[in-house]
Amino acid sequence: MTTIPAAALRRTALFVAGLNLGYFAVEASVAVAIRSVSLLADSVDFLEDTAVNLLIALALGWSLAARARVGRLLALVILVPAIAVVVQLVLKVGEPEAPAVLPLVLTAAGAAAVNLTAALLLARIRAEAGAMGRAAWLAARNDVIINVAVIAMALVTLAVGTGWPDIVLGALVIALNGRAALDVWRLAGEESLAARALAGEDLDND
Repeated sequence: MTTIPAAALRRTALFVAGLNLGYFAVEASVAVAIRSVSLLADSVDFLEDTAVNLLIALALGWSLAARARVGRLLALVILVPAIAVVVQLVLKVGEPEAPAVLPLVLTAAGAAAVNLTAALLLARIRAEAGAMGRAAWLAARNDVIINVAVIAMALVTLAVGTGWPDIVLGALVIALNGRAALDVWRLAGEESLAARALAGEDLDND
């Protein structure tokens, strides 16, 4: 079995993180412009994937304690746009206007392409990058399914002419995003416990 050098692992993780961060900006901008809750919620998912891949890169060179601190900070950063999505969702329930279908479909298709590219890149390193690497690969693969669901929702919206399909899918994606943020926080907590154990602290009294 070929072992991938740490530098190559880090480059891949950082490239995927940059890819996700870049498309977060694109998707969030379009979502705000067309008032799509599901697209805005999906953009937060790109921010979560950015955080996980940054943690993978940090795991290759930083101490456990440092990774834990950064991981918890990233989890909190994820919650900021997630809260904004919840506010947008509540506002749209009172005025369920249908989002523009064409930009919605095109942006979701672009998101699917980005996530598929990320999944293919991460598939090459998931065995070497440990549990976080496998988690990042699974997330990118599953995100493609969400992107396809957004496209399907856009077609339903075109048929029914209201924003309710967008609202319902947006609520589901928000729930998934909240779970992912908790996962990032949990991973950071595990790193913190490992760091304290290595430092010889007594964890039984916690």
